[in-house]
This record gives sequence, structure tokens and C-alpha cells, in this order.
Amino acid sequence: MIITTRKTEILGKGLVKKKLNILGITLARGGSKSIPEKNIADLNGLPLIYYTINEAKKSSLISDYIVSTDSKKIAKVARKFGAEIPFIRPKNISTDTASSLSGLKHAVNFMERKKNITYDYVIELMCTNPLKTLEDIDKCIKKIVRSKSDSVIAMHQLEDHHPARIKKIVKDKIIDFCIDEKNESRRQDLKPKAYIRSGSIYCMKRDYLMKQNRRYGGSDSRPYILPPERTINIDTPYDLEIARLMILDLNKLLK
Repeated sequence: MIITTRKTEILGKGLVKKKLNILGITLARGGSKSIPEKNIADLNGLPLIYYTINEAKKSSLISDYIVSTDSKKIAKVARKFGAEIPFIRPKNISTDTASSLSGLKHAVNFMERKKNITYDYVIELMCTNPLKTLEDIDKCIKKIVRSKSDSVIAMHQLEDHHPARIKKIVKDKIIDFCIDEKNESRRQDLKPKAYIRSGSIYCMKRDYLMKQNRRYGGSDSRPYILPPERTINIDTPYDLEIARLMILDLNKLLK
């Protein structure tokens, strides 16, 4: 039995509709050490993974959305909130040293065999970045389609951590690392503007992932700039506490 996938129609330049197969994936490994069972940790009364699933399901541009996990417990929680769990991820690509690349490629291969299709694009929505929105997801997809770039990834601007303020210590002396810092320069004076990958969203051409073994980088990787209020990346218990406060603040603004 062949299961058909909804094709996404994106209005591109010249008002031409392109019908595309787009696979959304959230990798949710069960073996977190910094926060036990981090991907389903409580975040203001809901499991962390809920926030990503909830926004992903809203997107009409994603043809199929799945959660890839090696944990039956995480799978049960993800299903509760409407995510598709088509497999339990093999242990050999679920270790501490396993790359996101291996998890994504496994998911694409599985889904393409299951549905007898070839995807055009893959979008990874990271569970540890709960504040991304439907708007962020869809803008990344539209940008990669319209720009015909290899990948579009979420980034945010560095302020106090600008490269000019990063130093190395040589023989007990503080030395500029890569950019000279002008004496008494203010944060807003630091140039050029510097950005860092937020995690959060990686959108890429299917063949860029599957044939070139890349999620980002290369000669044609484009940015999607996340606003600072949506850039939290949860890695430690401290990050989780900050996210709780950020969500409370966002909820107040929406009231």
C-alpha cells in the first residue's frame, strides 16, 4: 500500500506555484545527560517537545512531519500531542557521539521508502529551541525555495559576545583573538555585526543533505534571523529556567 504525501504549494517569484514534497523532522534522543529526559522535561506545565510539535503541525508548507526518537517514552509523549512516530530510531545512531546528520538521513531514507516518494526539502526543527513559531518555520521554507539556496538556517545577532570581545590568553597576557577591539568601544559600536547559529531551524535541499552530507555551510547557505526573544537553546537546567521565564513574559504580551 502506497501512502500519499501532501504536496506543498509555494508561491514563488513571478507568482508561479511550485508543488513540493517537504519533510519536517524533530530529532529527540532519549539519552540526555545535562537534564535527564530533557526533551520531555516540564516547561510551564507542558513537555519541552510539545512546543516544537505544536508549531510544526500548524505549517501548511510541511508535507510530512515526524519525530525521530530512540525512546519509547518520548515517542508516547510526542504521539499524545499529534506527532507521527513512524519508527524507533536505531541505537547505533542514537549515541552521545551520533551526529544529527545520521539521524536526519535515516529518517529521510525511511520515509521515502515508506511513501515511495523523493522529498525536495528537509526542515529540521530542533526540540531544544521551544520558542520558534509557525512564522519562523514558514519563512525559512519560503526563503529556501525562492532563493534556490542549499540551506536556510536560523541565526541570531551576537551583542556582548561579539568576536571583538573574545580573547585568548598567551603567557598570562590578554590578546585579541581574531578582531582588534578598539579601546572603550560600546557594544553598539562593534562592527561588523556578528551572528551565530541558533540551532532551532535547519532547512535544506534534500540532495544537499543526502548526497553532500551537509545541513549548512558551503557556498550558498542563507540566514534567517531570529529575534532575540525567540533564541533560547536549552542545554542546562539554567537554560530551562530562563525559558520558563521567557514563555511567561511572551504569554503576558499576548494577553
